[in-house]
Amino acid sequence: MNKILIVFLLTACNLASAQEIAVLKYGGGGDWYANPTSLPNLIAFCNRQLGTRINGKPHTAEAGSIDIFQYPFLHMTGHGNVFFTEEEAENLRNYLLSGGFLHADDNYGMHPYLEKEMKKVFPDKEWTEIPADHPVFQQKFRFADGLPKIHEHDNKRPQAFGYFHEGRLVFLFTFESDLGDGWEDPEVHNDPEEVRQKALQMGANIVQYAFEN
Repeated sequence: MNKILIVFLLTACNLASAQEIAVLKYGGGGDWYANPTSLPNLIAFCNRQLGTRINGKPHTAEAGSIDIFQYPFLHMTGHGNVFFTEEEAENLRNYLLSGGFLHADDNYGMHPYLEKEMKKVFPDKEWTEIPADHPVFQQKFRFADGLPKIHEHDNKRPQAFGYFHEGRLVFLFTFESDLGDGWEDPEVHNDPEEVRQKALQMGANIVQYAFEN
């Protein structure tokens, strides 16, 4: 059997059996490390509500590293510049095509940079808006109107964008919602509990979709 095919099959198997989350470290100077309490809180919520057994301390994986293939779910966030080298873009493309999932949550300001860099990852695919009836909004928690609004930035409606491969959503970008701020410890943003719950529930839906598809 072709060596590359063997690696591909082993990777797909590992991704299918793992329940782990990692923060994606990217170049360009953007604060990829933003919202330090958000993912641990989301993980704890998922473990309680979904019955997952995710490591409570999320890992960090660099965009160009083979380490990303250990995780079925990668999360990235930030306020500004994002940059992928061609090698990193290829690595991310191979990861997503072999069963991985990338969720990018705009903490405000990353949209124009991310859209440009994701074209390196999928130059032949169209960045499309995800409709409210997509399964990612209909997992354990139902969001009939699609992506919820958590924090206000520019008085725009929340939108979800992404890329599909063979019918599966492989990349999700949540914009004008700021889910990650809603996942943080209560005292960070002083959000009402119902707003935090809405953010955590939407985050759990994304994790559940990624783990089951």
